Amino acid sequence: MRLLLRLNLFYGTFAALVWGGYQLVPDLHRYLPLGVVETLFNQEQESDIGGIVIHASNVTDEVGGLLWLAMAIVGAVALMVPVSWTYIAIRSKAKMDQSLLETILVLPIAVTGIVLIVHNSLAMAFSLAGVVAGVRYRYSLKSTADSLFIFMAVGVGLSCGVGMLLVAAMMSAIFNYTFLILWELNYGRSDDSKTYMRQSPRELEKIKSQQKDKGIFE
Repeated sequence: MRLLLRLNLFYGTFAALVWGGYQLVPDLHRYLPLGVVETLFNQEQESDIGGIVIHASNVTDEVGGLLWLAMAIVGAVALMVPVSWTYIAIRSKAKMDQSLLETILVLPIAVTGIVLIVHNSLAMAFSLAGVVAGVRYRYSLKSTADSLFIFMAVGVGLSCGVGMLLVAAMMSAIFNYTFLILWELNYGRSDDSKTYMRQSPRELEKIKSQQKDKGIFE
């Protein structure tokens, strides 16, 4: 399947680049927003409302900071590209929402930048919640399932904003492969049920085969 090949190529290339980077620079996560997953679980907080520490301890100058920010934003957008492939593949052309595609690619840019601003400010965090709530009532989704793609864009932006690009990559990969499996298995579909995903190539081949066999006997 074309989508499976594209996803494998994208995530395989991403994994190879990260692996190669760590071979050259063992502490690469100190310079780029790759993150270390165990820090999310072992991070100590002075209070219950303490902010998440953005791990960029070796970024000490303006150039290094700009590079870190650029990598976080570019990484967030790049990880949403395969999510857009999945949406295009599983949705029928008649039900496809171009504005949703544009939103899931651009939204992580805003979320990543905002997280960097508010990550240690409780007041700004509440302001962000108000902004998100306002945006929610100004955009009408064609299907409730479309909200999953919006949540995914927000999740990737949040992960990249706190310097956890590898976490964002894992989220993106699992999200896409899960949708791909559900699409291929035609999970939960019945004649009377509402459908979100279009018929998979395997299902179309099955229908064509049945019609061909029926034509022979008739």
